[in-house]
Amino acid sequence: MFKKIGIFLEMIKIEHTVFALPFAFMGAVLGSAVVSGHLPSWAQIGWVLLAMFGARSAAFGFNRMIDQVIDGKNPRTAKRAIPAGLLKSAEVIVFSIVCLILLFWASYKLSPLALKLFPVALFMLVFYSYTKRFTWLCHVVLGLTIGLAPLGGWVAVTGQIDWTAIVFYLTVALWTAGFDIIYACQDIDFDQKEGVYSIPARFGLEGALKIARFFHILTAIGFVVLLFAANLSWWYGIGMIISYIILFYEHHIVSPKDLSRLQTAFFTLNGVLSIVVFSFTLIDLVVQHY
Repeated sequence: MFKKIGIFLEMIKIEHTVFALPFAFMGAVLGSAVVSGHLPSWAQIGWVLLAMFGARSAAFGFNRMIDQVIDGKNPRTAKRAIPAGLLKSAEVIVFSIVCLILLFWASYKLSPLALKLFPVALFMLVFYSYTKRFTWLCHVVLGLTIGLAPLGGWVAVTGQIDWTAIVFYLTVALWTAGFDIIYACQDIDFDQKEGVYSIPARFGLEGALKIARFFHILTAIGFVVLLFAANLSWWYGIGMIISYIILFYEHHIVSPKDLSRLQTAFFTLNGVLSIVVFSFTLIDLVVQHY
């Protein structure tokens, strides 16, 4: 049983929670502070956590099931659970449905708007996996999907969407699309050979890294807009500056001629960035409201 649980945790890349979860929490605390003038309750944070687990776990389950043939052909992904025979498609389907039920339940407990937006989240979670079959904008679709984490956190505790929430959503979406382009650079040869759509396959390594850099410049602008839109202070500003340093270093260590530190650029640095921005935002809000 523990071995099977380990396989499922590996399938959903539980360690990658570090990307979206801090921003989901940030959406909740920021939205509550901006709209209501106080931080969310622990109960609300707990439901947001359950919603996030359900959403990302279902997304990974559907993705692994939909992409099992492609994954089996790619040497980098051939050892994933389904193509390697460690999990059956039926098991992954049941797992994904259970996770969707958790997301639905959490949405129901959080706010009426969150429940109404459940079908939108479900569509995006499934739709993304098909986009690499017909458009190189698949990275943007992934960004718009993962960006639902901070937007969902905001909606969960406020029951509304305003332009500040949209700015935050687009900022996280652009950040995600940028680092996903960098991540996709390692599969450029496979994607071109198999006809899988991606920005690296379409524009080459140099063009792809330029586009990723442009997306992250827009991310940096988004963080500045959020500073003023949410009336944050210098505490958030410190986290924002640190995030700029991280983004700069991320692009510094990856080049068309050297992808040896791609995993550091993709996983380590972006994981640190999300935690840093959330932590300094939380400090900012605690200082302001308490």
